[in-house]
Amino acid sequence: MKKLQLYLSLVVVALMLSSCSSVRVASDYDREVDFSQYKSFAFFKPGIDKAEISDLDKRRILRAIDAELLAKGFTKSEDPDLLVSIFTKSRERITVYNNAWGWGPGYWGWGWNPWWGGGMMSTSSSTEGTLYIDLIDANKKELVWQGLGRGYLEQRDVERKEQRIQEFVNKILERYPPGVQQ
Repeated sequence: MKKLQLYLSLVVVALMLSSCSSVRVASDYDREVDFSQYKSFAFFKPGIDKAEISDLDKRRILRAIDAELLAKGFTKSEDPDLLVSIFTKSRERITVYNNAWGWGPGYWGWGWNPWWGGGMMSTSSSTEGTLYIDLIDANKKELVWQGLGRGYLEQRDVERKEQRIQEFVNKILERYPPGVQQ
């Protein structure tokens, strides 16, 4: 019975971890803007400086955005068409797993009851983060496009953290320009 409990616990944790791996994205934009007019970009330092993350993570995000925009045919410029800014949010999530399986007196009397018995209780914590990428018309100083990605973050392994940031940025910028989703 204990082996079954351990096995079921591992299956539940594996399912939860695999469901956490995806990045959920959304975007919003000004419908009256002709996005084909934008050919160059620069980073909007005052906006980026306000992002409440480490300078290392900022640089990782900016490198990933830089690579994606260059791959889309943009050029970096001192006199850009678009300004790129970022904003981040995060929250800690704590999950309690109660894997109580067994026999014994329960709500319905004696017999098998999944809510009572020699089960295990465990907890896990994870950080869910949201990355916003703002594209601002450099001439009008108006937000024209915003993409966001939400998902679980990697905290310990630097290599996996960089891959996760790249995944966030790729998924978000897949939605730019509007109407050309892949």
